[in-house]
Amino acid sequence: MKLLRYTVYSALLSGVVVFTGCASQSETMVQEGYPLAYAQGFEDGCTSGKKAGGSMFDQFKKNINRFGKHGKYTQGWSDGFRQCEKEEEALERQVRMNMEQQRINDERERNEKMDTYMLESQALKDVHYDAKLLNTLK
Repeated sequence: MKLLRYTVYSALLSGVVVFTGCASQSETMVQEGYPLAYAQGFEDGCTSGKKAGGSMFDQFKKNINRFGKHGKYTQGWSDGFRQCEKEEEALERQVRMNMEQQRINDERERNEKMDTYMLESQALKDVHYDAKLLNTLK
C-alpha cells in the first residue's frame, strides 16, 4: 500500500516538473545569453543523456549534420549529454533506494506482526495449559 502511495507521489512530481514551463530549454538558455547553436546542442544532448541514463520518456537526439561541423552545437550537445545523463542516473538511483527502503520497512512490519502472533499464540497455549492444571487440582 505504501509502495503505491510513493509511486503516485513520484508520478505527480514528475508531471509537475514536466508541465511547469512552456519555454523550451534552448529558448531559456538563449534568453540567459548562451549562443543559439550551443543551446540547441545542449537541449539535444540533454534529451539523449536522459535516455542513456535510463529515462523511458526521452529519445536519443543528435543533429549529425551540425555535430561535426559546428563547434558550439557539438560542445553544447556534449555538455548537455553528460549533465543530464548524470542527473537521470541519480534520479534512477534515488527511486531504487526508495523502493528498497520501502521493501525493508514492509519486511520489518511483517516480522513485527509475526512476532506478535507468535507471542500471542504462546500465551494462549500457556493459559490453556494452566487451565488444565487447575482442573486437575480440583
